[in-house]
Amino acid sequence: MPAKKQTPEKMSKDEQIGFHKGSINTLVAEQAELMKIVQITGQLIQAHAQELEKLGVKLPQQEESK
Repeated sequence: MPAKKQTPEKMSKDEQIGFHKGSINTLVAEQAELMKIVQITGQLIQAHAQELEKLGVKLPQQEESK
């Protein structure tokens, strides 16, 4: 039988602090991985665009949105 999860109101202050710190650590790690994926995707797009240019295909310039 799974353990019952406590709601934040029923957790002690120390438990709440640990919960929120753990959540932030997890989310920061996930954010870092997403940034890596975005960077790799950008590099792949650039590589394909360069190869198309070598083949004489001109692509329209796209503005980077950040």
